[in-house]
Amino acid sequence: MRIFVAGGSGVLGRRLIPQLVARGHRVTASSTSSDRAALLAGLGAQPCVMDGLDEGSVAEAVARAKPEAIIHQMTAISPKHAGRPDLKHADRWFAKTNQLRTRGTDHLLAAAEAARVPQMVAQGYASWNGIRSGGWVKTEEDPLDPMLGTSAQANMAALRYCEAAAIKAGGAILRYGAFYGPGAIDDQIELVRKRQYPLVGRATGYSSWIHLDDAAAATVLAVERGARGVFNIVDDEPAPAGEWLPYLARCARAKPPRRVPTWLARVAAGDQAVVMMTEGRAFSNSRAKRELGWDLKYPSWRQGFAAEVGFS
Repeated sequence: MRIFVAGGSGVLGRRLIPQLVARGHRVTASSTSSDRAALLAGLGAQPCVMDGLDEGSVAEAVARAKPEAIIHQMTAISPKHAGRPDLKHADRWFAKTNQLRTRGTDHLLAAAEAARVPQMVAQGYASWNGIRSGGWVKTEEDPLDPMLGTSAQANMAALRYCEAAAIKAGGAILRYGAFYGPGAIDDQIELVRKRQYPLVGRATGYSSWIHLDDAAAATVLAVERGARGVFNIVDDEPAPAGEWLPYLARCARAKPPRRVPTWLARVAAGDQAVVMMTEGRAFSNSRAKRELGWDLKYPSWRQGFAAEVGFS
């Protein structure tokens, strides 16, 4: 197939493009700067420069590529675009990403319609942000947490917008768990080693994780199988923070994480950090495994974290 990867130079795009190429697909991949052209070409893609927030730029890039499928991976959360992670002011940190998930999604869908592209696969998110009622592990039928009244409310609204728009157009949403793998959690490991990534309260909030290579493999399958609807792309072991964070510290050969009370964490890091650590709801991957025929290289973050930081 001819496939257009919007946002191909991000951490997932850099693992996705080689998998697509290895399976015989012809890939055009966009970035916001010509500085990334050599990187994308080295991965096997035809590079192009595109501004996801400029309707004309998107229309021109898609029309030139003449794709049979579009993969929407546009975000702006790298330190280059958004600065250091800032959960306390999540709306500011994700401001451009939210625009890419709203206006950017609209531009891609309009370009797809104009170019008669039949398939769209878009990036969603499913780590700790399941609705905070009922069980600890959610399916695709369960709503996401809107995080009303917090700095994450705008981010969750942008995710819902992207999901609704892509599904209305007959596309697929891949709700990826928290990424780890090459380049994805370097900042978190640094905080763990400095003991600046504490456990909050009882640390009973659940999260789901996914290695970049497994996320890429699921994305390839979703495109090839013409997937429609929502799929949780997470590993087999949703877990509370009280399990995964100390394990990550051990893998990083760091001291155990400190523990702080919820009130202090809320003051220092904001509501999102407290929710994630104390009330987070994770996700089930049953549908993706069943309908996409997806097998994971790293079924658990336990294996993946150890591989990521060279722990044995």
